[in-house]
Order: sequence, then C-alpha cells, then structure tokens
Amino acid sequence: MAKDYYNVLGIDKKASQDDIKKAFRKLAHKYHPDKGGTDESKFKEITEAYSILSDDKKRREYDTYGQAFPGSTGSRQAGGQGNPFGGFDFNGFQQGAEFDFGDIFGDMFGGGRGGQSRTPRGRDISIDIEIPFKDSVFGTARTVLIAKVSTCGLCKGTGAKPGTELDTCKTCSGSGRVHEMRNSILGQFTSVRACTVCDGSGKIPKEKCTECKGHGVHRKEEEIKINVPAGIDNGEMIRMPQQGEAIKTGIAGDLYVKIHVKPHTIFRREGANLIMNLSVKMTDAILGTIVPVETLEGKMLEVKIPPMKRAEELLRVAGKGVPVERGGLSRAESRGDLIIRLEVALPHKLSSKARKIVEELKSEGL
Repeated sequence: MAKDYYNVLGIDKKASQDDIKKAFRKLAHKYHPDKGGTDESKFKEITEAYSILSDDKKRREYDTYGQAFPGSTGSRQAGGQGNPFGGFDFNGFQQGAEFDFGDIFGDMFGGGRGGQSRTPRGRDISIDIEIPFKDSVFGTARTVLIAKVSTCGLCKGTGAKPGTELDTCKTCSGSGRVHEMRNSILGQFTSVRACTVCDGSGKIPKEKCTECKGHGVHRKEEEIKINVPAGIDNGEMIRMPQQGEAIKTGIAGDLYVKIHVKPHTIFRREGANLIMNLSVKMTDAILGTIVPVETLEGKMLEVKIPPMKRAEELLRVAGKGVPVERGGLSRAESRGDLIIRLEVALPHKLSSKARKIVEELKSEGL
C-alpha cells in the first residue's frame, strides 16, 4: 500500500510549505538518531515524506499518480502479491538531485549521521503517451524523443576535453565534499555538502569539454524506446530505471511513462476480461443459432447461442481476454475471457404474416 506522506508528517493535504517545514523540524528533532531517537525507520519515513512534499513538482506528482507499472528492465514495485501494477514507488523522487536537506540538517543535525551520504541521483521525469486499446492488451513498443539532461557523449561525463587530464580540486582536496561548521540553537554542528566547484567529483578539468562546457552533462534530445507490456491498463505507469536526467557525479534518475488508452468501438475491459455486446435477432435468441464473431486479434470465431438465451445472460469464450499472470503462468500462457452480452434486436416493422405469428405466440403465453 502506498504511503500517506501527509499522515506521516501529521499535516493536512492543504498544508503550506511553512506548515510542512515546521512539522518536519519537530519530528526530525524527535527521531533523529544523533538526538537520542531510537526509531531509525521512523526518521527515514519522515525524511522521505518531507523530500516529496517540500518540492512543489514532486508533491504534484505524488498527489496525481497512484500507480507505477515497472519497466521491462526494472524489478516489480511494492504492491499486491503477484500484481505487476504495484503502488507508485517514490524512492527515486526522495533522492532527486534537486532536493537538498541543507537548510534543515545544516541548522539542526549537521548534514546527517557521521557525515554519511548517499549516491546523488539525477531528477526523475515523467511523460504521457497514448496507445490504441489493442496495444494495451497485447503490448507494443514506442520510440519517443525526449529533451532532457544527459551525459555528454564527447567527454563521457568527465567534463574534460578528450585527451586532456583532470586536476585535483583544491577546494575539497579531491574528496568531492566540503565540511562546514554551523551554529544553531541546539549547539554547533558539522554539515557535509557536495563541493560546488567540482560538482562533487573531486576533479577539475585542465581543459573543459567544448560540448558540455565542463559540466559533464548537457540538455539534448534523446530517443528512448519504451516497451509497453501486454495487459497494461489506462492510467498505469511504466518505470524505466536510470532513463531520467543525468548528473555528473552519480546515477541518472528514472523515467515514468503514464499510459493513456484510447477507447475501442467494440470492446471494453473489466479486469482481465474483454466485454463486447452482440446484437441478435429475436428469432435467433428464441431458436438458437451460430454467429461469427471477430476477436480483438482480428480472428473469426463461431459462437453458439443456445435456444431461449436471455438477453441478461452472458456468453463466455475462455482465453480470449487480456493476458494476465496467474497460477504460475506468464502473460503469454494465460489470458482472461471474452464476455459477450446479447442484445435482442426487435424488428422496426412487422408484416401481416409476422404479426399473426407473434399474436399466436402471445396467445400461448410467450
């Protein structure tokens, strides 16, 4: 189940940024390990909540997206057992390069426990694509052109002109991090930050790359192939690890692709089943018949309608629905069913002969 970050911080969904910051400061002071807190998991939880809600863009994404569909190269997200469409994992947003706890921990806890830090990540980004109903059922591949911050292809992310050397950064002495002493109402603390001179790499190019101007990354358009799995539903998301924006000293963020499925003129989806309406003549509904039905794949099936089949009753064609994983079987091996709802079509006009026959049936109680 997805976490309720508002509940974690004890605030309302309409809380202002000042309210969010105040709530976090209070809880962080209570649970931080360096301040006597014994529940480290709780501290991580409130830190995660603050990292999302304190950023307007990530907060909007959290409020908007309810699910993430894991990409073909990534592992499944947390969700229902055996359900590939699990809850939206915001761990990537938590570690995004644009979020900085410096204003909080620099004043309160000196940049974290023992100066420990995690690997920086680039920004997560999201896009929307629309696909036909058929492609959502059977899967497809799309290539999209995205403008994003990517690793420089010329210098391979070093920031140096090819063939030139890198010098040790004098500001951080090659460590990539800068220690700062800060005073707060709780005393004096040491904060550790990434060196802004070398972007945390510890190295300075003697000659800057002409393509990225020494940054190691730059904005450019990049083609990305998206493998849309069979069975994806409208509104679900595909997570593509490390296909987001790059960062010089760290790993790229993730790309989230939200899927919009175009409605079909005949079929609609209910879980793993495909539903369609089939119009039959009144006489066929009474006497029974065999009718040809075209499946979503475009194949023809002969469907038997038993005599006296009621309109509210359903016909089921096994294995002609949406691919699903169940009973240890893969999507290629297991599918839902095709459900056919009968609609008895009444004639617009009766001949005198037909009317007489219907009146005879009526006299017999039919």
